[in-house]
Amino acid sequence: MTAFDLVIRGAEAILPGTGRTACDIAVQGGRIAAILTPGAAVTAARELDASGLVALPGVIDGHLHLGHGKDISRPRVPGDAEVETASAAIGGVTCMVPYLMAADPHAATFDEVRAVTGAGARIDFGYHFIVSTEDQLAEVPDYIVKYGAPTLKIFMNNRGGEGKRLGLPDIDDGFFFRLAELAAAHGGMVAPHPENIEVAWVLRDRAMKADPEGKGGLAAWDASRPDFVEAEAVQRASLLANAAGAPLYVVHTSSAAALEAGLARRYAGDEIYFETCPHYLTHDVTDPVGDRGKINPPLRSRADCERLWQAVAEGDIDTIATDHVHRDLTGKAGGIWAASPGCPGMETLLPVMLTEGYHARGIPLERLVEVMSENPARLMGLDARKGALAVGLDADIVLVDLDAEWTLTRDRVVSSAGYSIYEGKTFRGAVRHTLVRGQAVVQDGALTDSSIGIGRYQHRRLARGD
Repeated sequence: MTAFDLVIRGAEAILPGTGRTACDIAVQGGRIAAILTPGAAVTAARELDASGLVALPGVIDGHLHLGHGKDISRPRVPGDAEVETASAAIGGVTCMVPYLMAADPHAATFDEVRAVTGAGARIDFGYHFIVSTEDQLAEVPDYIVKYGAPTLKIFMNNRGGEGKRLGLPDIDDGFFFRLAELAAAHGGMVAPHPENIEVAWVLRDRAMKADPEGKGGLAAWDASRPDFVEAEAVQRASLLANAAGAPLYVVHTSSAAALEAGLARRYAGDEIYFETCPHYLTHDVTDPVGDRGKINPPLRSRADCERLWQAVAEGDIDTIATDHVHRDLTGKAGGIWAASPGCPGMETLLPVMLTEGYHARGIPLERLVEVMSENPARLMGLDARKGALAVGLDADIVLVDLDAEWTLTRDRVVSSAGYSIYEGKTFRGAVRHTLVRGQAVVQDGALTDSSIGIGRYQHRRLARGD
């Protein structure tokens, strides 16, 4: 009789190609060793009774900012990773890929960043490198091949000093094109923040002149950076990247206009993928969340939310990620023009999608697994190890009670941000257990002490680089 490290008994699991299936899941050496018939006669060092729960592959959050205090460039101490990965695991996230941001060459600091993150992380992690300088551009082949970070972020809006608040220099379309050429040559993918900042400056100045005190709130912020400045940049980025031979991964798609512009390029033959975030699905400019909801790109109209939901359901949106920013509420002071953009979101990612996607809109769990696990694994270069409940892959497993109702209050927020734009919301669907490579990070809804520092760096490789 085969003995395993762990057998999960009694759950229904979302299995690739099969869907929702009653089964037992056996884990050995941190990986899924067998998918068994319920009650199979096997032994294990541990058994987990998951009766009444549904097993999903762990969520992969491919877009977040992991920093220190109000600085979102990089973690400085293990506690930075510990707290934010705790919030991630509570929300069913088992692997994250944050952005590493600096004006200096990343190769000089990356070993330290990786060590600091790993010392605190409760979940597995990779990194995207933000490329903004000539020295960084020269290191791109190493970022992709040596460091296993093939997804390359660029801020298209960093012109005319726009990047100074992040400590980054200006770039232009020629720089973007050269980055795309290097990505194409070495098996990488370009991930732009798409925004025509020159047009946004014109509209911002008009909006601030008309409303200097920012009384228009979220609607004023939207008017200063409207949907078409996002859409124009998506179209331009896709044309340039694909002319250079590189695929494009569009981060935080916020509007119907940006989506339609990108889909036009996809239909024309470009290789282009779309990410959106839960807040663009659930919040709009009329939401009473106020300045806490200042995000870049801005929250849009209710019609934009519904178009994005449609794209999630129909397969036009490829991934859901959070753009998690853990600055605290003091960063939101001073009115809409002064408030810092961004909000936390990892601990609510899966609950939002279960509540608003599965229960409210009837989007099948299989589709939600695609956009939160399978597609992020494939597009981030993690699919050799993660993204599905399949034999041989890492035992990154989330067990949820689909019908459990609970309300998020501020005292329950785990992130160092200390707040959530979902405070007061009642969710339907609760994470009961989160396993990373078979190790319990969340058990019966509570974090485990033993999970601090178990996270491992993930060397990623895109399939197109084979």
